[in-house]
Amino acid sequence: MRLKRQFDRCDDCTRRDFVAGAAKGLLGLSAMPWLTRLAAAAEEAAIPLGPATARNVIYLYMAGGMSHLDTFDTKPGAATQGPTEAIGTSADGVRVSQHFPLLARRMDRVAVINSMNSTQGAHEQGRYFMHTGYMLRGTIQHPSMGAWLERMRGRLNPTLPGHVVVGGGAGTASRGFFDASMMPLPIGDPTAGLSNSRRAEGVSEQRFEDRIHRLEKMNAGFRERYDGKALDDYAKIYEQAVKLMSSSDLAAFDIAQEPAAVRDAYGDDRFGQGCLLARRLVERGVRFVEVVSGGWDTHSENFEQMEDLCPPVDRALSSLLADLDARGLLDETLVVLTTEFGRSPDISQDRANGRNHYPKAFSALMAGGGVRGGRTYGRTDAEGREIVESPVTVPDFNATIAHALGLPLEHKIFSPSGRPFTVADKGTPVLALF
Repeated sequence: MRLKRQFDRCDDCTRRDFVAGAAKGLLGLSAMPWLTRLAAAAEEAAIPLGPATARNVIYLYMAGGMSHLDTFDTKPGAATQGPTEAIGTSADGVRVSQHFPLLARRMDRVAVINSMNSTQGAHEQGRYFMHTGYMLRGTIQHPSMGAWLERMRGRLNPTLPGHVVVGGGAGTASRGFFDASMMPLPIGDPTAGLSNSRRAEGVSEQRFEDRIHRLEKMNAGFRERYDGKALDDYAKIYEQAVKLMSSSDLAAFDIAQEPAAVRDAYGDDRFGQGCLLARRLVERGVRFVEVVSGGWDTHSENFEQMEDLCPPVDRALSSLLADLDARGLLDETLVVLTTEFGRSPDISQDRANGRNHYPKAFSALMAGGGVRGGRTYGRTDAEGREIVESPVTVPDFNATIAHALGLPLEHKIFSPSGRPFTVADKGTPVLALF
């Protein structure tokens, strides 16, 4: 008992050393894998959550690499700016491009980070780095922020999934090495509701329950032969899906229940309707919703493409902020807009005025969830080439989101192979934003 009390009072590092020493001195090296898992369980038993300024996140991802010069880091008069013009906003000293006239009226609630930078200049690697804070490796899949939030804080509504991705693809939201039950729920078309969530026509509730019971009996023998946590995780997913099918919370996915005026305000495109779905989901207790806007890889005809890409985001984001604010949800919901990297300040004449990949500098937005709006953070030079003030790395950006959610940045969670990982991989939160 005395030894147990001493073990319980140990800090994380000391406990790990104790277990390792016991393995070497008492049980031999053959016991090390088991004891490594024991040490990991001891460290994960009590996650030291901190105070949170937000409990939900709506994460808007501009897939392909959004141009900072043509959106939120304009450089009037510079040759690198091209034909894109800057306009004033509701926040003194904050300008956005001409493509965001609706959002300009709400910039007093938004903080602009104009000093983002990444070490990854290719799409797959850049998307992965932005979502996980770790570089892409062939040996392990890292969890994205929604999975970290569910793992550390659990679900607000046990009937609904912990996190959802709308319009996503490879390299966006992922459970990583966490349990299968923490997989994000993918939604393709936000206007279609939740696919396969109703009983087949002609199947009564009693018949459906009989089928479930028979399936459980069939699986019982398999589970006895192949016992393992993975099987339990997938069984849990199945149980959650069946529970959701008969729950009133299923209505959260039906945006047709929204008044026509509200749906029109968000825009009739998939991104706009995805943002409306995100609001409905966080309202019902889904902690993390990612909505993806694609097509930002503007290697050619950059300026023409900006005229198509920006207006749907302008309309949807401005409506989302207004809607959350009116419902009293903005203060507890962190709204994030980001991308994997920026576009080059140099304009490629041989590719019809395109911009190429540029990880050295790009922009991101944060609003709500305790963030002080109406300001910019960080600065690039007069041509948008180099960061000259307050650089923010990708791990720093993720650490800032984690800080808002009260997630402990130093707490280690172990992969199945026994390797320790943290939520933002040595990132430092930008506290000046709060």
